[in-house]
Amino acid sequence: MHIAVFSQYHTNPDCPATSRHYTLLAHIAKTHRVTLLTTPAWKSQRLTQEFPWAPAGVEVREAEVPYENKMGPARRALAFAQYAAWAVREGLRIEKPDVIWGISTPLTAAWAAAQVARWRRVPWVFEVQDLWPAFPIAMGAVPTALAQRQLYQLEKRLYKSAQHILPLSPDMTRYVTDLGIPTAKVTTVLNGTDLELAARATPASVEALRLQQGLHGKRVILYAGTFGRANDIPTLVAAAEAMAATDTEVVWLFLGHGFFEPLIKKAAARWPGRIRLVGGQARHEVFAWFALASVSVVSFLGLPVLSTNSPAKLYDSLAVGTPVVVTNSGWSKQLVEQKNCGWYSPAGDAPALATLLTQLLAQPAVLAAAGACGQQLAVQEFDRQYLAAVVQRVLEDAGI
Repeated sequence: MHIAVFSQYHTNPDCPATSRHYTLLAHIAKTHRVTLLTTPAWKSQRLTQEFPWAPAGVEVREAEVPYENKMGPARRALAFAQYAAWAVREGLRIEKPDVIWGISTPLTAAWAAAQVARWRRVPWVFEVQDLWPAFPIAMGAVPTALAQRQLYQLEKRLYKSAQHILPLSPDMTRYVTDLGIPTAKVTTVLNGTDLELAARATPASVEALRLQQGLHGKRVILYAGTFGRANDIPTLVAAAEAMAATDTEVVWLFLGHGFFEPLIKKAAARWPGRIRLVGGQARHEVFAWFALASVSVVSFLGLPVLSTNSPAKLYDSLAVGTPVVVTNSGWSKQLVEQKNCGWYSPAGDAPALATLLTQLLAQPAVLAAAGACGQQLAVQEFDRQYLAAVVQRVLEDAGI
């Protein structure tokens, strides 16, 4: 079977990014021909050179469309349009696929997949990584009512035209089915994690990192991910500063890049050693950072659309036995509370977050028990090798 994949952002494990599709593509390419239509936007951000840019068996077609998280809404929109236009042209040039896999975000990538599928008369599968356009609208990136209405109409047309839909969380699935899409047409496939990479975080490697970073005897709180506008970073910084003022043995690590990086730098300068900006780490190295932490924080603004998210950092933390505090009030709150692998603190409430973390750090046995529950859950339900097999079956069924 020939599978054409429309994804604007390709990353590999050398990048400071989740690299979800690298794992999925590697699995699928063992038994099927795969053509990936993407951009090299992340290629220059590789921090190591351990992995090939694309998995074996994946043919890569790349559009030279620049993109970075620091772009404003207008520049992002231009990049989305440029990729979509190129993807349609390229999709009509490649050898006819048996099925097309369109990956949103952005929604324009899925639109391009749908157009090529229609013109070439082949089925397509729609993967929903984030709810678009609900997310950019909630963040104020789509200011006019007309544009909002047109995007919602486009979204619904795409759901209807797809042979199958793959949301990344139960709340996303509920959103799709509430629009009238039949439940038989929708399969939840969680973001998941790479257990084989998590296994690299051995006790010896974690201890070496702890000594290298001067963290021996410290209680570490980790935030790893984008410092974006949606991630409620000011609340985390406020909580970190409050704790730094009262406890010299607690260290906050901020691992990543993004819009609020200057804010974190200023806090780190005010509290040297207690608040640290580490910067991005390659995918295959990030698990050791999670493993040295006592607890990690997965935070977003208190917007309903963000509560549907399926953030990789949640799964990565649990994979190495580090419990999490989430600020989403949706399915992830239910998950960590029902599975006893984490806790909830309301978004935007820095004092509540600082109080909860202080209480948890005083109970290492409670943290260890929650971490063990999370690690068992990751093995049972979050393995991307298993999730890749699910995606492959959906694509095969759609292409029959």
